[in-house]
Amino acid sequence: MTTAAVETAAVAVPRIRWRMAGLLFSLSFLAYMQQKTLTIAALKIMPDLRLSQGEIGWLEQAFIVGYAAFQLPGGLIGQRLGGRLTLALGGLVAITAMLAFPLLPLLLRGGVLFAALFGTQLLLGAAQGALNPVMAGLFEAWFPPQRWALLQGLMTMGLELGAAATPPLIATLMESLGWQRALFFTSLPAIALVAAWARYARNSPAEHPGVTARELREIAGGESRHAAAGTAPAQPAADGAGSRWRLLASRNVLLLTFSYLGMNYAFYLLGNWVFLYLVQERGFSALESGWLAAAPPLAAAFGAGLGGYLTDLACRRLGARRGFRLVPLLALPTAGALLLIAVDAANAYLAVIALSVCFGCVELTEGAFWGAAMTVGRRDSMAVGGVLNTGGNLAGIIGVPVIAYLSGAHHWRAAFLIGAASAVASALLWLAVDVERGRR
Repeated sequence: MTTAAVETAAVAVPRIRWRMAGLLFSLSFLAYMQQKTLTIAALKIMPDLRLSQGEIGWLEQAFIVGYAAFQLPGGLIGQRLGGRLTLALGGLVAITAMLAFPLLPLLLRGGVLFAALFGTQLLLGAAQGALNPVMAGLFEAWFPPQRWALLQGLMTMGLELGAAATPPLIATLMESLGWQRALFFTSLPAIALVAAWARYARNSPAEHPGVTARELREIAGGESRHAAAGTAPAQPAADGAGSRWRLLASRNVLLLTFSYLGMNYAFYLLGNWVFLYLVQERGFSALESGWLAAAPPLAAAFGAGLGGYLTDLACRRLGARRGFRLVPLLALPTAGALLLIAVDAANAYLAVIALSVCFGCVELTEGAFWGAAMTVGRRDSMAVGGVLNTGGNLAGIIGVPVIAYLSGAHHWRAAFLIGAASAVASALLWLAVDVERGRR
């Protein structure tokens, strides 16, 4: 076959990098299904295991603590072991934790049971902690910079589609099978997905036997064109541990981290508590709420994908500094206003609509946060992503007990007011972010 024929044949071959992205999308979908099952099953778990709403909050807090604590270590381990092995091991540990949760009540009772359930949630959080930082590093290796914000938006779409599928799925299965069987059987498909990832994935395009020379040139050529356009200043990898720690403590990384913390209070409020809000405050039945609670994450999924596209477009048109800022500066104050509209709405269905649009606005910003972090971090994107997502999950560590306390006392309006203020504060911090300053 001639060289021209080989090049022509290569056009018809699906790009391996998009297959990798598809696997990561599926892992994102699965991760959020695993995370959100407790929130939905809590309605049946509380009377069955005699747990209070505050204790459910502590179980959710266990996940968040494990998840937040393992962000930076997970990113550093990913840089050491590679994304393929890190995500495969994390997936196996997460499956173990998910299968243990519904089985433990068959063996234990009382305080010992609660401690064991707490441990499973802590383990699940730690197992998933490396996911987002490692994905950032894999995208940096597999895709040119002009796709980074879009890809991060698409991955967040996978997370939110998993969150959207969980309420109706778990609520329906609980009605027919009970909460323990519902949680057990929905955990089994994860085994096949993790096995597929371990078999197919590679840490970089050069390592994958299916990647053609043409695709390697596309990745390298896309990066060169983007750097030439001035929208993603090329940065070398950190030279040694000292340089890496200086990067992680740099102005841009810290600003992005604190802004992400503010945004994520609203994220945790909308992502973890809407189901109970609709049951307790708006008077919907559990099954009704299971379906209605799917609306906000569906809107969030759409918003995440759209936000990634818009951020990439803005960076091409306006440059990196203004392009990454644009979507957060518009979307986050809008989200804050919608939280206030939702909690004060006289009509329950109007509140659901407002919450859905609000969540969409919050998730419009994911591509900007992660794309900016990758632009600053470059070859150290896993480590920078670990710091960024540590900040995001500190919002859960701080916010979940606050929301649990306020909601348990029926002070939902106060919880929503804090969310609105956090969204606005997050937007204001973006005014000081300047990714064109690189590693300074």
